[in-house]
Parts: sequence; structure tokens; C-alpha cells
Amino acid sequence: MSHYAVHAPFDSDTRFAKNYAQAGKKGAAQAFATLVEGMDKSLGDILTKVESLGVSENTLVIFLGDNGSDSPLGPTHGYSSSAPLRGKKATHFEGGMRVPFIAAWAKADKKNEWQRKLPIAVGGVQTQMGTIMDILPTICNLVGVNIPNDMTIDGVDLKQQLAGSRNDTRKEDFLNHYPHHHRSAYFTSYVNSDWKVIYHYPLPANSRRWQKPPPKTYELYNLKDDPFEKKNLAESHPGKLKSMMAELIKDLEEKNALYPQVGGKKLRPEIPGKLSQGN
Repeated sequence: MSHYAVHAPFDSDTRFAKNYAQAGKKGAAQAFATLVEGMDKSLGDILTKVESLGVSENTLVIFLGDNGSDSPLGPTHGYSSSAPLRGKKATHFEGGMRVPFIAAWAKADKKNEWQRKLPIAVGGVQTQMGTIMDILPTICNLVGVNIPNDMTIDGVDLKQQLAGSRNDTRKEDFLNHYPHHHRSAYFTSYVNSDWKVIYHYPLPANSRRWQKPPPKTYELYNLKDDPFEKKNLAESHPGKLKSMMAELIKDLEEKNALYPQVGGKKLRPEIPGKLSQGN
């Protein structure tokens, strides 16, 4: 079920408006809060209905967002609605990409046939990477639907991870490609384990209406040591920057990615040579 909440434009859910009238926040922020409460009530109603139908034990609930927060609070590229992560929806920072992901059986029952096929660690926290693309193979494998051999699947079955184990066979990389106009306009980011590289395509500054001054061409972060992306290591780790850019370019090419164009010429990412002060 895809809720309208909590998406812009932030129109208040009048059922809950009085709960935030004295919050000391601007109107858009109050409206956002009502949308959160409205979505919470909706999910509660769904779970209550599933229970009344007597199918809770057979119902797998997966709750997640499709991108980072977009609440009308704080700076777009700073520390605001996705804090302590940096950035909002559609930015190149982790606050625009990481999302909440909660999976649970509506009513736990270890004897249930389906729950034996997909056991989920109650109260467990899985720190290994997972993506929205993992849902398809996870559900197909659970219900016994064979995915055609000639169908390209980007996701990985989450069975091991949901059970609380680590899946040592999955590659922990994530490509995020924005060859178009938005907040962090015209960028590609690539995460591989602890490292993240961001490439900003060299377009005119006025094409980046959300980013002033325009960002440097390359950004490099160690997410293990610096999960909040405060220190750009592109200058101090040129070897790692080059290897990460090589992986980024390889992934884009394998996926036949589209690229921004200027004057009919495609702008493809480039592995840096010696970084200058302007890069």
C-alpha cells in the first residue's frame, strides 16, 4: 500500500491538526506531523483488520520508505529531517538514500508454515545493506514463484538477513544515478562496503538551483568512520577515489545508464587525474 503521506505538498490531515497547533512550528511542519499520525493510524487499522480476518499469522508486513525524508524542516543538504544523517530526499547524501525498513509477521507463530519458511528475528536489528529491489526475490522465493532465468534481477533474497544472519554472498554496493534536474542535480553516487564516492557532472552552476555554491566534482567518504559525511576525502585518498570511480563507471556501463547532455554531447563520468583546487 502506497500512502500519499508523507509526500509534498503537505496538506494537513484535519483529523489531527489540533494535536500540533501549539507545537511552535510553521504550518507546513504542522501539516507534515498530521500526515505522519494519519499514516500511523492507517497502518494500525490495516493490522486490526488483518487480525479480525484471522490471517495475521499468514501476513508478512514490510514497512519502508522509497527515499530519504522530505519533511519541511531544516536545510536540504544539511542535517535536518534525516538527522543524524546528512541531506534530504533527492540529495546525494545518505539522508536522501537510506530509509527505514521494518519486516515482521503480523502475529508471530513459530509453528506457522509460512513463518517457518521465512523466520524473522523478533526485535532484531540487521546492519547489513538491503535495498527495495530485494523485496521481489524475497517474496517470490517465499511463495515458490520461479523467476525466469532470462529476467534480470537487481535484488537479493533477504531470508538470511531477516533471520538475523549475515549474507556473505551478496555484494554490498549501491548505485544511485541522477542524470537529471532535482535537488542534488546531475550526480551519480556509488557505495561499496564502507566507502562512498559521488561524482557531480560538470554542468553550469545555474542548473543546480538547490546547491549554492556548486559542489566539487568529486566527493569521497568513509561511511564507517564518517557516517554523517562531514569530511570529503577526495584530496587525501586519490588512490581510493580512482578505484571507486572505476567501479562507479563500470556499474553505469553495465546498466546502460543514460547521461546528462550538453549541446548533444553525453557527459560521462571520468576517473580523475591529479586533483586541482577546483575539483
